[in-house]
Amino acid sequence: MGDHAAAVTKAIESADGQAICAYLTAGYPSPETYGEILTSVAETADVVEVGIPFTDPMADGQTIQHASHEALVQGINLDRIFDTLDSLELAAPHVLMGYYNPFLAFGLPRLVQRMTDAGTSGLIVPDLPLEESGELIEMLERHDLGLVQLVAPTTPPDRLRRLATASRCFVYAVSTKGTTGGATDFDESVLDYLDRVKSVSDLPVLAGFGVRERAQVAQLTGHVDGVVVGSALIDAIDRGDDPARFLSGLRPSRTVAGSA
Repeated sequence: MGDHAAAVTKAIESADGQAICAYLTAGYPSPETYGEILTSVAETADVVEVGIPFTDPMADGQTIQHASHEALVQGINLDRIFDTLDSLELAAPHVLMGYYNPFLAFGLPRLVQRMTDAGTSGLIVPDLPLEESGELIEMLERHDLGLVQLVAPTTPPDRLRRLATASRCFVYAVSTKGTTGGATDFDESVLDYLDRVKSVSDLPVLAGFGVRERAQVAQLTGHVDGVVVGSALIDAIDRGDDPARFLSGLRPSRTVAGSA
């Protein structure tokens, strides 16, 4: 694994089991304010996910669907996203998360080159099966970039091991069978599943989908190396909350001045 992908792994490992990976839809709430918010979030989060707006985000709930729609209406596309990333110096490593169609339409060689130029560490493509990702993986790894693989509670044991072995940066453990953004009760079956993922992965494991509160992060500590926070962060921004402060408040071992 090259330096770019390894930067994400190292950032997660340095967080003592409480890594925060913050997802933000690119261009939201506006093209003018997005870069400032992203920079602020990167000062608190250990890793940042830059969400690529798409017309049919099938794995995402209402919050991210709305953010994606608003960004597209305002003319956000991959060229503008990379132009913004080129102009920023982020304190945390970042990866792109998006559906395969926009990347394919952009052109995979061009995509990988723009990622390299922007200092992007990796890519998450939830609708790209491992069996169809060979070409993209080869291009990414030539530039020391990584393709993060997703696993789910329904993933069979043999496939779980294959995905964990193929993943780079970290393994993304989807914690629910539904879409992003809904409240999730991490019962014993979910914790057992996350323990299974950890047992077969040499990389850090991050749990995503449904993480909204500090109590949930505390519940997951020890079962995974950190969490992905997306819908809850966007909701906080929509409420006018300070996004960096919101993220800091999710870490069980860290208190925020003035918080309960």
